[in-house]
Amino acid sequence: MTTPTLARVLALLSIALLASRPLGAQAIVPPEAPISDNSFIVEEGYNQEEGVVQHIGTFRRDRAGDWLATFTQEWPASTQRDQLSYTLQLQTKASGGSGFGDLIINYRRQVLGAGDDPVWFSPRLSVIVPTGNAEQGTGEGGPGLQVNLPLSVRVTDRLVTHWNVGGTLARARVNSGPLNTARSVTAAASAIWLLMPNLNLMLESAWDRTESIDEAGRREAGTNFMILPGARGAINLTSGMQIVPGIGMPIGVGPSRGSRDVFVYLSVEHPFK
Repeated sequence: MTTPTLARVLALLSIALLASRPLGAQAIVPPEAPISDNSFIVEEGYNQEEGVVQHIGTFRRDRAGDWLATFTQEWPASTQRDQLSYTLQLQTKASGGSGFGDLIINYRRQVLGAGDDPVWFSPRLSVIVPTGNAEQGTGEGGPGLQVNLPLSVRVTDRLVTHWNVGGTLARARVNSGPLNTARSVTAAASAIWLLMPNLNLMLESAWDRTESIDEAGRREAGTNFMILPGARGAINLTSGMQIVPGIGMPIGVGPSRGSRDVFVYLSVEHPFK
């Protein structure tokens, strides 16, 4: 997707969200609070509210035709202090490999933040279950552990920032080669501008240094850096359901210069009690 095409899509999304407001007093209601937990690649510091479940789908495609679709479901357990979630992955490689990726099971603890606090912090510990296929390039080939430290800070009523630092240890291999431990470190940050309560403009960035394992079992390290401009909007229904579509374009810079992806986001959040 070219930059002009992305701009047209963002404009259409804005028009659609603005046009939806008069529709309905019977079906759609104004949000009581700004959109808060719908970032694309930067994790936020907010756990799920008590009695509310969130379903998140993403789709990302690069220039070569490789794509990755994910589905995440987040549940409070049983209050906002603790959160459980899982992520399923489905991907296709232009080289021919396709299938389900590794399963990720997550636990988060709300250490800071409640109500209208400006600072929220929820460390996450994840277990990587090797359900993918290393020979097809859809899995690491072994189990792993991941830690992330997401911090969210409200700077003003219209500007919110999010900050991440994390790392992963995973047993990995290529094809039927030997397993070895691959390591990665990550850092990410974003700024969210609340243009309207139900329409946000976003600028996210993410850096990582990730090791891969070659067919002889040796480690090879590579660095990636990208920025992701995008937009998200909210449709709030009288039932308490919130639907948030979004779109963005990951752009590689520095060591990732030249990469251009398309990123599509959709979240559905609703009460379950």
